[in-house]
Amino acid sequence: MADGREAKSNVDPRLLELLACPLTKGPLTWDPERGELISRVARLAYPVRDGIPIMLPSEARAIPFEDGLPPPRLAGPS
Repeated sequence: MADGREAKSNVDPRLLELLACPLTKGPLTWDPERGELISRVARLAYPVRDGIPIMLPSEARAIPFEDGLPPPRLAGPS
């Protein structure tokens, strides 16, 4: 049986297209290394547990400015 620490949670890319930050309503990006969904605008990292995004601001980890998070990409007209 596989050890739970070996496998990182994964998020279905189709789900990622539908999810938005509950505070800013902006896009989220997937951080596979930490298993988190990142809101660059809010500077929050939402955890993903057993493949389920926990979209509660109270559960999110604040991302300090020292972490060097690049600014959010602004979407232009499609």
